Amino acid sequence: MEDLKAAEIIKSLAAGSTPTDAATLQSPDVVRALFLAAESLEGRARGARRNSSLPRNAGKTWTPEEDERLLAAFDDGTPVEALATAHERTRAGVEARLVKHGRLDAGQAPAARIR
Repeated sequence: MEDLKAAEIIKSLAAGSTPTDAATLQSPDVVRALFLAAESLEGRARGARRNSSLPRNAGKTWTPEEDERLLAAFDDGTPVEALATAHERTRAGVEARLVKHGRLDAGQAPAARIR
């Protein structure tokens, strides 16, 4: 079943424009639509839990200014973990950026080896 069709069915049920007798509620299309809606809500909840545990800037695009600050601090000897905290990014994100800019070899960055 397509998501749009499932949404139509769910909205129709919510609006009361579809009879809600037992036969209607047990029809294959309604059951599929309800399962799709439940899966979608569960996925949103998982995504919200995941996002709440990540630093604020995780996954965001790096600006040129942020790159400059990152590279300068790294060149001055700031540890990767401190850089991650300062930039509100994951350690893996900082290591990947340092690999991209040639400051770390892919073999030096534990997170880069996973990719």
